[in-house]
Amino acid sequence: MTETLLVLVLAIGLGWPLGHYLARVMRGDRSWMDRVAGPAERLIYKALGTDPQRGMSWRGYATAFAISNLVVGLVVWVQFMTQTWLPLNPDGIPNMRWDTALHTMVSFLTNTNQQHYSGQSQLSYLSQMVGIVGLQVATPVMGLAIVVATLRGLFGGRAEMAQTAGKTVIAGHAVQEGSERDVGNYWVDVTRATLRFMLPLCLLWSVLLTWQGVPSTLQAGPSITPVDASVEMKEQKIPLGPVSPMVAIKQLGSNGGGWYGPNSTAALENPTPLSNLIEVLGILLIPMAITFMVGPFTRRKRLTAMVFGTMLLMSLASTGLSMWSEAYSSTAADPALMEGKEVRLGVESSTLWSAMTTQVNNGSVNAMHDSLAPLTGGMAMVNMLINAIWGGVGCGLQQFLVYLMLAVFLAGLMTGRTPELFGRKIEAPEVKLLALLILLQPLVVLGFSAVTLAFPSITGNSNPGFHGISQVFYEYTSAFANNGSGFEGLGDATWWWNLSCSVVLALGRYPALIIPLAVAGLMARKRVAPESSGTLHVETPTFALTLIAVIVILTVLQFMPALVMGPIAEHLTLYGAASVGP
Repeated sequence: MTETLLVLVLAIGLGWPLGHYLARVMRGDRSWMDRVAGPAERLIYKALGTDPQRGMSWRGYATAFAISNLVVGLVVWVQFMTQTWLPLNPDGIPNMRWDTALHTMVSFLTNTNQQHYSGQSQLSYLSQMVGIVGLQVATPVMGLAIVVATLRGLFGGRAEMAQTAGKTVIAGHAVQEGSERDVGNYWVDVTRATLRFMLPLCLLWSVLLTWQGVPSTLQAGPSITPVDASVEMKEQKIPLGPVSPMVAIKQLGSNGGGWYGPNSTAALENPTPLSNLIEVLGILLIPMAITFMVGPFTRRKRLTAMVFGTMLLMSLASTGLSMWSEAYSSTAADPALMEGKEVRLGVESSTLWSAMTTQVNNGSVNAMHDSLAPLTGGMAMVNMLINAIWGGVGCGLQQFLVYLMLAVFLAGLMTGRTPELFGRKIEAPEVKLLALLILLQPLVVLGFSAVTLAFPSITGNSNPGFHGISQVFYEYTSAFANNGSGFEGLGDATWWWNLSCSVVLALGRYPALIIPLAVAGLMARKRVAPESSGTLHVETPTFALTLIAVIVILTVLQFMPALVMGPIAEHLTLYGAASVGP
């Protein structure tokens, strides 16, 4: 438990000041970074043709988000299909097949990084640096911008938040009851978060990883003679490249896509125990910092305590159950579970990583999840189904706000109070949108899983039994949760998996970001009701426990049949075999 406690202490200790700094960045406060980033920001605004002082309604914000994703996605898709003719390809990597290129583009565009390819052999240096790393920087910042705009909407827009803070309201931005509210400027939010927050942090993490031995070069990898001269392979090429910058952003940006096929199980990508600590800390750092951003950004310190406390309680429960299952359960020592298991860093390190990478929408691995004990793999699925224990950069808090609004609505019905969040009523139009979002997950994940399992010719699983069900269910759950990890016994590099997962990736990303923004935009137009003795206070331990109960009911229980047919049935099978003995 030493490493687990160390990671949590470091994440909290670093996340607290980082979250307060991020709140200042997203509020647009003046700081010493104005001299460093200000000129570059002004050039970007000029190139985009946007006025940084001009705000947007939620519709304008969502439109800008969609346009930026469409343009960037098309450019990267073309790059993957033409990489053999482009520079920075010293190893002569061929073009990607169009369906693999499409899945890869959609996967990284949705901040999922689900990989149906092996990076060191199917992507050129240019594709890795521009297409992959470029999207890994941009997409988490886009998610952060959306959740910041949603928070502004829930508190009445930028003008009302400025009035609450005692600041001067920009001319033309005054609050008008019933009108569309200014939730910020998308281009400004993305630019400021990238230049003032994400890139400096990635630079620091990249230097730390390079110091630990992660490759950082543009030269082609060397060719060596294998130690065993009797093998058929007489020469082996060691793939190198600018690996450390990609590993830095894959961990910090809740991305997870590895330079190498085995991800951070590969010694080149994760060479030492200290690099392992740096990488697992990177998974948790920014999502935790965002929880600490909520209070200073909204001027409600107790809101941070509620969000952080709820997430931390769920995280500790999930991590503890995973640790018990992997190290102490009756199936933990089964020899069949050792295939693909990480032995270089130990059980605790591997289990901690598997818990954190699925509690966050990260998806990187330092041990193959296909080889986890059945209940550990089941816990990883539960983490992704909840998708808000810490969640990804921005999108995790966005999903948490969905659960928060639904919990307020249900608590209001149970207590006979009008459902209100921050003084604004949650009414039928908002609840319908939120219900649509909650129903989308089982419809998509269970629907695609059922179709895939019904046709063995397209399934591609390596196990015909309960674990085979888990492999398929995990893949679609991971895609919808924008996580990206997988049970790697699955043969997923096919037309069916590429195209079906592309659909699931998009459905799991865009509605989950845009619908809460729309709900916040609708609520921002409403009159604020003054607090009274009948007001439901959300910043209390009682409500936090109610919120956790709502999350469990809306996610875990509705997927219980799938979990029973997969990891739970597999656990009982192994337990029965162990009880009978040889």
